[in-house]
Amino acid sequence: MFPFRASPQRSAIEIMILIALGANLETARFGPPRRGLEAALRHLEAAGVAMIQRSGWYRSAPFPAADQPFYVNGVAEVESTLSPTALLALMLEIETAFGRRRGKANAARVMDLDLIDFRGRILDRAGDDSGPALRLPHPRMDQRAFVLLPLAEIAPDWRHPESGRHIDELIAALPEGQEIDLLET
Repeated sequence: MFPFRASPQRSAIEIMILIALGANLETARFGPPRRGLEAALRHLEAAGVAMIQRSGWYRSAPFPAADQPFYVNGVAEVESTLSPTALLALMLEIETAFGRRRGKANAARVMDLDLIDFRGRILDRAGDDSGPALRLPHPRMDQRAFVLLPLAEIAPDWRHPESGRHIDELIAALPEGQEIDLLET
């Protein structure tokens, strides 16, 4: 398996691949959101994506506000030989296998896997036959407490690849009204 928390010996300048995970509906096979997300991480590992570390799990209100169940969210650092688009394609396959059906934006979901940073790359790629559309870093990550708080837990020295802003600055600038709590282990 992989470590739960960041090791204090990790270098602040290491270049990471970061995935945000979230769900607020049960999966048919794995049950509650947290168990589904943990199973998704195992599926990534089985596909050759190495888990380096994972944040704790957080309970967060839907954002933007909506009449749906609260989410379970976390962030994982991974290592892979896959390209960014190939990794995203794998993540989308896992979402589909777990029962995700895309439709209305910000709808409740059984699985949401987002590639939020890939070794600091800046990319705005349209989807085509060679892979899905991909923007790096993830375009709205700096506005989402459910991404930034778990990210700060495992990468306290992380900086946004485009703006260069430190994770603490981004957290301080978050829009108000985002309810989020660390779940007990």
